[in-house]
Amino acid sequence: MIIVDGHLDLAFNALRHGRDLLQPLAELRQFEEKTGAESRKLNGTAIVTLPALQEAGVKIVFGSLFVPPISRAVSEHPGRFFYRNKEEAFRLAMEQMDYYHRLADDLPYLRLVTDHSALNKVLDSPQLLGIVPMMEGADSVREPSEVEMWYERGLRMIALAWDDTGYSAGAWRGVGGLTEDGRHLLELMADLGFILDLSHMSEPATYEALDSYDGRIVASHSNVRRLVPAQRQLSDRQIYRIAERDGVIGIVLYNKFLKADHKRGDPKEAVTIDHVIAHIDHICQCVGSSLHAGLGSDFDGGFGLEDVPAEIDEVCDLKLISNALAEHGYETNDVENIMGGNWLRVLNETLPV
Repeated sequence: MIIVDGHLDLAFNALRHGRDLLQPLAELRQFEEKTGAESRKLNGTAIVTLPALQEAGVKIVFGSLFVPPISRAVSEHPGRFFYRNKEEAFRLAMEQMDYYHRLADDLPYLRLVTDHSALNKVLDSPQLLGIVPMMEGADSVREPSEVEMWYERGLRMIALAWDDTGYSAGAWRGVGGLTEDGRHLLELMADLGFILDLSHMSEPATYEALDSYDGRIVASHSNVRRLVPAQRQLSDRQIYRIAERDGVIGIVLYNKFLKADHKRGDPKEAVTIDHVIAHIDHICQCVGSSLHAGLGSDFDGGFGLEDVPAEIDEVCDLKLISNALAEHGYETNDVENIMGGNWLRVLNETLPV
Protein backbone atom coordinates (compact mmCIF):
# COMPACT_ATOMS: atom_id res chain seq x y z
CA MET A 1 0.00 0.00 0.00
CA ILE A 2 1.32 3.41 -1.00
CA ILE A 3 1.11 6.19 1.60
CA VAL A 4 1.03 9.83 0.49
CA ASP A 5 0.92 12.78 2.89
CA GLY A 6 -0.68 15.89 1.41
CA HIS A 7 0.99 18.45 3.68
CA LEU A 8 4.24 18.65 5.66
CA ASP A 9 6.13 21.83 6.63
CA LEU A 10 9.55 20.18 6.24
CA ALA A 11 11.60 23.16 5.04
CA PHE A 12 10.03 25.49 7.59
CA ASN A 13 10.96 23.14 10.43
CA ALA A 14 14.51 22.75 9.17
CA LEU A 15 15.21 26.44 8.49
CA ARG A 16 13.16 28.19 11.16
CA HIS A 17 13.43 25.67 13.98
CA GLY A 18 16.85 24.31 13.10
CA ARG A 19 15.67 20.71 13.07
CA ASP A 20 18.05 18.30 11.38
CA LEU A 21 15.53 16.25 9.42
CA LEU A 22 18.28 13.92 8.22
CA GLN A 23 18.53 12.37 11.70
CA PRO A 24 16.63 9.31 12.85
CA LEU A 25 13.60 10.51 14.79
CA ALA A 26 14.73 9.02 18.12
CA GLU A 27 18.07 10.84 17.89
CA LEU A 28 16.41 14.16 17.06
CA ARG A 29 14.03 13.80 20.00
CA GLN A 30 16.87 12.90 22.34
CA PHE A 31 18.92 15.88 21.17
CA GLU A 32 16.05 18.36 21.54
CA GLU A 33 15.12 17.08 24.98
CA LYS A 34 18.74 17.19 26.19
CA THR A 35 19.43 20.68 24.83
CA GLY A 36 16.05 22.23 25.57
CA ALA A 37 15.81 23.17 21.90
CA GLU A 38 13.55 26.07 20.97
CA SER A 39 11.96 23.91 18.28
CA ARG A 40 10.58 21.55 20.91
CA LYS A 41 9.24 24.42 23.01
CA LEU A 42 7.46 26.06 20.08
CA ASN A 43 6.46 23.05 18.00
CA GLY A 44 6.20 20.18 20.47
CA THR A 45 8.00 16.85 20.28
CA ALA A 46 8.96 15.98 16.72
CA ILE A 47 6.96 13.39 14.79
CA VAL A 48 8.71 13.51 11.41
CA THR A 49 12.20 13.23 9.98
CA LEU A 50 13.18 11.99 6.53
CA PRO A 51 14.42 8.59 7.78
CA ALA A 52 11.20 8.24 9.77
CA LEU A 53 9.15 8.86 6.62
CA GLN A 54 11.12 6.13 4.87
CA GLU A 55 10.62 3.75 7.77
CA ALA A 56 6.89 4.52 7.76
CA GLY A 57 6.60 3.49 4.13
CA VAL A 58 5.56 6.97 3.01
CA LYS A 59 6.39 7.32 -0.69
CA ILE A 60 5.32 10.88 -1.52
CA VAL A 61 4.85 14.00 0.59
CA PHE A 62 3.79 17.49 -0.41
CA GLY A 63 6.50 19.67 1.12
CA SER A 64 5.40 23.24 1.79
CA LEU A 65 7.00 26.60 1.34
CA PHE A 66 5.46 28.27 4.38
CA VAL A 67 6.20 31.85 5.37
CA PRO A 68 3.85 33.54 7.89
CA PRO A 69 3.20 37.29 7.92
CA ILE A 70 4.59 39.49 10.68
CA SER A 71 1.02 40.12 11.87
CA ARG A 72 0.99 36.54 13.19
CA ALA A 73 4.30 36.81 15.06
CA VAL A 74 4.41 36.64 18.83
CA SER A 75 7.15 37.70 21.17
CA GLU A 76 8.85 34.32 21.53
CA HIS A 77 9.12 33.71 17.76
CA PRO A 78 12.22 34.94 15.92
CA GLY A 79 11.02 37.84 13.78
CA ARG A 80 13.36 37.14 10.87
CA PHE A 81 11.21 34.19 9.81
CA PHE A 82 8.13 36.36 9.23
CA TYR A 83 7.56 38.66 6.28
CA ARG A 84 6.63 42.33 6.27
CA ASN A 85 6.22 42.64 2.51
CA LYS A 86 6.26 40.50 -0.61
CA GLU A 87 10.01 40.93 -1.12
CA GLU A 88 10.67 39.33 2.27
CA ALA A 89 8.06 36.64 1.58
CA PHE A 90 9.75 35.85 -1.74
CA ARG A 91 13.22 35.60 -0.18
CA LEU A 92 12.12 33.35 2.68
CA ALA A 93 10.12 31.03 0.42
CA MET A 94 12.99 30.79 -2.06
CA GLU A 95 15.29 29.74 0.79
CA GLN A 96 12.87 26.90 1.50
CA MET A 97 12.73 25.89 -2.16
CA ASP A 98 16.54 25.90 -2.22
CA TYR A 99 16.47 23.61 0.83
CA TYR A 100 14.36 21.05 -1.03
CA HIS A 101 16.69 21.20 -4.02
CA ARG A 102 19.70 20.66 -1.75
CA LEU A 103 18.02 17.60 -0.24
CA ALA A 104 17.42 16.18 -3.70
CA ASP A 105 21.02 16.91 -4.74
CA ASP A 106 22.61 15.51 -1.59
CA LEU A 107 20.45 12.52 -0.60
CA PRO A 108 20.50 9.48 -2.88
CA TYR A 109 17.12 8.32 -1.50
CA LEU A 110 15.22 11.55 -2.18
CA ARG A 111 13.71 13.02 -5.36
CA LEU A 112 11.71 16.14 -6.10
CA VAL A 113 8.55 14.97 -7.85
CA THR A 114 7.87 17.57 -10.54
CA ASP A 115 7.01 15.38 -13.54
CA HIS A 116 5.87 11.88 -14.46
CA SER A 117 9.39 10.58 -14.83
CA ALA A 118 10.31 11.47 -11.24
CA LEU A 119 6.97 10.17 -9.93
CA ASN A 120 7.45 6.81 -11.64
CA LYS A 121 11.04 6.48 -10.41
CA VAL A 122 9.92 7.04 -6.82
CA LEU A 123 7.02 4.61 -7.09
CA ASP A 124 9.18 1.94 -8.75
CA SER A 125 11.92 2.05 -6.11
CA PRO A 126 11.51 0.67 -2.57
CA GLN A 127 14.18 3.10 -1.31
CA LEU A 128 13.11 6.43 -2.80
CA LEU A 129 11.08 9.15 -1.09
CA GLY A 130 9.48 11.89 -3.18
CA ILE A 131 8.69 15.50 -2.29
CA VAL A 132 6.21 17.56 -4.30
CA PRO A 133 6.93 21.26 -3.62
CA MET A 134 3.85 23.33 -2.76
CA MET A 135 3.30 26.86 -1.47
CA GLU A 136 1.16 27.71 1.57
CA GLY A 137 0.16 31.37 1.26
CA ALA A 138 0.91 33.03 -2.08
CA ASP A 139 2.40 36.36 -1.01
CA SER A 140 5.78 34.87 -1.95
CA VAL A 141 4.66 35.30 -5.56
CA ARG A 142 5.45 38.99 -5.80
CA GLU A 143 3.25 39.53 -8.84
CA PRO A 144 1.08 37.07 -10.79
CA SER A 145 3.44 36.85 -13.78
CA GLU A 146 6.19 35.53 -11.49
CA VAL A 147 4.33 32.25 -11.03
CA GLU A 148 5.94 30.88 -14.21
CA MET A 149 9.38 31.21 -12.60
CA TRP A 150 8.12 29.31 -9.55
CA TYR A 151 6.83 26.53 -11.81
CA GLU A 152 10.23 26.30 -13.48
CA ARG A 153 11.80 25.97 -10.01
CA GLY A 154 9.61 22.94 -9.35
CA LEU A 155 6.56 24.32 -7.54
CA ARG A 156 3.46 22.29 -8.40
CA MET A 157 0.72 23.36 -5.97
CA ILE A 158 -0.26 26.75 -4.52
CA ALA A 159 -2.57 27.65 -1.64
CA LEU A 160 -3.50 31.31 -2.14
CA ALA A 161 -4.04 31.95 1.57
CA TRP A 162 -2.78 31.09 5.01
CA ASP A 163 -3.80 34.31 6.63
CA ASP A 164 -5.15 37.02 4.31
CA THR A 165 -2.80 37.58 1.36
CA GLY A 166 -2.72 39.90 -1.62
CA TYR A 167 -4.53 37.19 -3.56
CA SER A 168 -7.25 35.83 -1.27
CA ALA A 169 -8.96 36.30 2.07
CA GLY A 170 -8.07 33.65 4.61
CA ALA A 171 -10.31 31.36 6.65
CA TRP A 172 -9.12 32.65 10.03
CA ARG A 173 -11.29 35.75 9.57
CA GLY A 174 -13.81 34.11 7.28
CA VAL A 175 -14.73 37.19 5.27
CA GLY A 176 -13.79 38.46 1.82
CA GLY A 177 -12.99 36.63 -1.39
CA LEU A 178 -10.40 36.73 -4.14
CA THR A 179 -8.66 39.95 -5.10
CA GLU A 180 -8.18 41.11 -8.68
CA ASP A 181 -4.57 39.89 -8.48
CA GLY A 182 -5.90 36.59 -7.17
CA ARG A 183 -8.15 36.15 -10.19
CA HIS A 184 -5.24 36.95 -12.51
CA LEU A 185 -2.97 34.54 -10.67
CA LEU A 186 -5.52 31.74 -11.05
CA GLU A 187 -5.65 32.29 -14.80
CA LEU A 188 -1.87 31.94 -15.06
CA MET A 189 -1.78 28.96 -12.70
CA ALA A 190 -4.35 27.14 -14.83
CA ASP A 191 -2.34 27.78 -18.00
CA LEU A 192 0.77 26.28 -16.37
CA GLY A 193 -0.98 23.27 -14.83
CA PHE A 194 -0.73 24.11 -11.12
CA ILE A 195 -2.85 22.35 -8.53
CA LEU A 196 -4.88 24.87 -6.52
CA ASP A 197 -5.08 24.21 -2.77
CA LEU A 198 -8.19 25.67 -1.08
CA SER A 199 -6.93 25.05 2.46
CA HIS A 200 -6.91 28.24 4.56
CA MET A 201 -8.99 30.21 2.04
CA SER A 202 -12.17 31.93 3.21
CA GLU A 203 -15.37 30.15 2.23
CA PRO A 204 -16.45 32.88 -0.25
CA ALA A 205 -12.99 32.71 -1.87
CA THR A 206 -13.23 28.92 -2.25
CA TYR A 207 -16.52 29.16 -4.10
CA GLU A 208 -15.19 31.85 -6.41
CA ALA A 209 -12.16 29.66 -7.15
CA LEU A 210 -14.31 26.57 -7.67
CA ASP A 211 -16.42 28.49 -10.16
CA SER A 212 -13.53 30.03 -12.08
CA TYR A 213 -10.39 27.85 -11.84
CA ASP A 214 -9.94 25.50 -14.80
CA GLY A 215 -7.18 23.42 -13.23
CA ARG A 216 -7.17 20.75 -10.50
CA ILE A 217 -8.48 21.75 -7.08
CA VAL A 218 -7.73 20.09 -3.71
CA ALA A 219 -7.71 20.91 -0.01
CA SER A 220 -4.33 19.61 1.12
CA HIS A 221 -4.99 19.78 4.87
CA SER A 222 -8.56 20.54 5.93
CA ASN A 223 -11.07 18.77 8.17
CA VAL A 224 -14.86 18.58 8.49
CA ARG A 225 -16.77 21.56 9.86
CA ARG A 226 -19.80 19.44 10.76
CA LEU A 227 -17.60 17.67 13.33
CA VAL A 228 -15.43 20.64 14.41
CA PRO A 229 -17.32 23.90 13.86
CA ALA A 230 -14.86 26.55 12.64
CA GLN A 231 -14.20 28.48 9.45
CA ARG A 232 -10.84 26.71 9.08
CA GLN A 233 -12.73 23.46 8.42
CA LEU A 234 -14.78 22.63 5.33
CA SER A 235 -18.56 22.80 5.14
CA ASP A 236 -20.47 19.95 3.52
CA ARG A 237 -21.10 22.21 0.53
CA GLN A 238 -17.37 22.82 0.11
CA ILE A 239 -16.66 19.10 0.44
CA TYR A 240 -19.21 18.28 -2.23
CA ARG A 241 -17.95 20.96 -4.59
CA ILE A 242 -14.32 19.79 -4.23
CA ALA A 243 -15.37 16.21 -4.95
CA GLU A 244 -17.39 17.42 -7.93
CA ARG A 245 -14.08 18.69 -9.36
CA ASP A 246 -12.43 15.31 -8.63
CA GLY A 247 -10.38 16.88 -5.84
CA VAL A 248 -8.93 15.35 -2.68
CA ILE A 249 -9.24 16.54 0.93
CA GLY A 250 -6.34 15.70 3.24
CA ILE A 251 -7.29 15.14 6.88
CA VAL A 252 -5.13 17.02 9.42
CA LEU A 253 -4.02 14.91 12.39
CA TYR A 254 -4.16 17.83 14.83
CA ASN A 255 -6.35 17.14 17.84
CA LYS A 256 -7.80 20.67 17.83
CA PHE A 257 -9.05 20.01 14.29
CA LEU A 258 -10.29 16.50 15.06
CA LYS A 259 -12.48 17.01 18.13
CA ALA A 260 -14.85 19.88 18.86
CA ASP A 261 -13.82 22.16 21.74
CA HIS A 262 -10.42 20.47 22.10
CA LYS A 263 -7.61 22.94 22.74
CA ARG A 264 -3.89 22.67 22.15
CA GLY A 265 -2.35 21.29 25.33
CA ASP A 266 -5.46 19.34 26.40
CA PRO A 267 -4.70 15.66 27.16
CA LYS A 268 -3.95 13.86 23.91
CA GLU A 269 -5.74 10.77 25.22
CA ALA A 270 -9.05 12.60 24.66
CA VAL A 271 -8.61 12.20 20.90
CA THR A 272 -8.15 8.85 19.15
CA ILE A 273 -7.82 7.46 15.66
CA ASP A 274 -11.59 6.97 15.74
CA HIS A 275 -11.86 10.76 15.47
CA VAL A 276 -9.68 10.63 12.36
CA ILE A 277 -11.88 7.92 10.87
CA ALA A 278 -14.98 10.01 11.64
CA HIS A 279 -13.67 12.88 9.48
CA ILE A 280 -12.67 10.54 6.66
CA ASP A 281 -15.99 8.73 6.85
CA HIS A 282 -17.97 11.97 6.79
CA ILE A 283 -16.28 12.97 3.52
CA CYS A 284 -16.87 9.54 2.01
CA GLN A 285 -20.53 9.51 3.06
CA CYS A 286 -21.04 13.09 1.91
CA VAL A 287 -19.80 12.41 -1.64
CA GLY A 288 -20.69 8.74 -1.93
CA SER A 289 -17.24 7.22 -2.46
CA SER A 290 -13.70 6.89 -1.09
CA LEU A 291 -12.20 8.81 -4.02
CA HIS A 292 -11.90 12.22 -2.39
CA ALA A 293 -10.48 11.65 1.10
CA GLY A 294 -6.78 11.44 1.92
CA LEU A 295 -4.15 12.34 4.46
CA GLY A 296 -2.73 15.84 5.00
CA SER A 297 -1.25 15.26 8.43
CA ASP A 298 0.50 18.64 8.85
CA PHE A 299 2.75 16.83 11.34
CA ASP A 300 5.08 19.24 13.15
CA GLY A 301 3.24 22.16 11.56
CA GLY A 302 2.91 24.15 14.76
CA PHE A 303 2.13 21.13 16.93
CA GLY A 304 3.86 17.90 17.87
CA LEU A 305 3.47 14.56 19.60
CA GLU A 306 1.53 16.14 22.45
CA ASP A 307 -1.33 17.22 20.17
CA VAL A 308 -2.00 14.25 17.90
CA PRO A 309 -4.31 11.27 18.58
CA ALA A 310 -3.50 9.03 21.52
CA GLU A 311 -2.28 6.07 19.45
CA ILE A 312 0.14 8.12 17.36
CA ASP A 313 3.72 8.44 18.57
CA GLU A 314 5.46 9.09 15.26
CA VAL A 315 4.85 9.14 11.53
CA CYS A 316 5.25 5.35 11.37
CA ASP A 317 1.88 5.12 13.08
CA LEU A 318 0.05 6.36 9.98
CA LYS A 319 -0.45 2.69 9.18
CA LEU A 320 -2.80 2.49 12.16
CA ILE A 321 -5.26 4.59 10.16
CA SER A 322 -5.37 1.97 7.42
CA ASN A 323 -5.99 -0.72 10.03
CA ALA A 324 -8.78 1.30 11.61
CA LEU A 325 -10.42 1.94 8.24
CA ALA A 326 -10.46 -1.81 7.58
CA GLU A 327 -11.94 -2.42 11.03
CA HIS A 328 -14.67 0.11 10.21
CA GLY A 329 -15.65 -1.91 7.15
CA TYR A 330 -13.73 -0.19 4.38
CA GLU A 331 -12.73 -2.50 1.55
CA THR A 332 -9.07 -2.87 0.57
CA ASN A 333 -9.35 -0.65 -2.52
CA ASP A 334 -11.05 2.08 -0.46
CA VAL A 335 -8.28 1.98 2.15
CA GLU A 336 -5.67 2.20 -0.61
CA ASN A 337 -7.47 5.20 -2.12
CA ILE A 338 -7.52 7.08 1.17
CA MET A 339 -3.97 6.25 2.26
CA GLY A 340 -2.40 7.45 -0.97
CA GLY A 341 -4.14 6.38 -4.15
CA ASN A 342 -6.30 9.49 -4.42
CA TRP A 343 -3.29 11.80 -4.19
CA LEU A 344 -1.50 9.68 -6.79
CA ARG A 345 -4.47 10.10 -9.13
CA VAL A 346 -4.18 13.88 -8.81
CA LEU A 347 -0.44 13.76 -9.52
CA ASN A 348 -0.79 11.39 -12.46
CA GLU A 349 -3.39 13.66 -14.03
CA THR A 350 -1.62 16.99 -13.43
CA LEU A 351 2.16 16.52 -13.55
CA PRO A 352 3.87 17.18 -16.88
CA VAL A 353 5.33 14.31 -18.84
